[in-house]
Amino acid sequence: MIGLFERAAEMQAFCDVHRWRFCFIGGLAVQRWGEPRVTRDVDVTLLTGFGDERAFIDVLLQEYEPRRADAAEFALAYRVLLLRFSDGVGLDVALGGLSFEEEVVTRASPFEVLPGIVLRTCSAEDLVVLKAFAGRPIDWQDVRMVLARQGVEQLDWQYIIRNLSPLADAKEDSSIVPHLQSLRDQVQSRASG
Repeated sequence: MIGLFERAAEMQAFCDVHRWRFCFIGGLAVQRWGEPRVTRDVDVTLLTGFGDERAFIDVLLQEYEPRRADAAEFALAYRVLLLRFSDGVGLDVALGGLSFEEEVVTRASPFEVLPGIVLRTCSAEDLVVLKAFAGRPIDWQDVRMVLARQGVEQLDWQYIIRNLSPLADAKEDSSIVPHLQSLRDQVQSRASG
């Protein structure tokens, strides 16, 4: 994990030099808000807006190796640029443009993952929204750990539901919000029982 944190710090310095707005999400944010677990890549949301993505992609491809031959085209189509650091560690750059993504980056705050390594990570609430939206089994496990570690009552549920609902609608998955609410109730019941 130390190497992963160091790679993330390199990416952060690169973004800072370019004065880009960004924050770490995914497994690195789980290290802060949930239970530490092994993660093999660095996930970052980079605010590119809509229409200017190519300029960001071109700069990133000059610095990092693409993980697929059509990385730029894939990124323009799916809004994620799949890269790797020189040591092979994966780097997934989400090209942020939605108002929610801007809010995620704006709300991000520094966290010292190791002595001398401070990374800008998304908030616990934003991590819950992102993980619930992704919806894989590992994401739901991460959500459960965030809820248990942070305490259900400590999270801003109005914010979470307000931001998750339109994402779930866009994904056409009406089960996401009820599943999260059920998970919240389970965790809360265990904590008070």
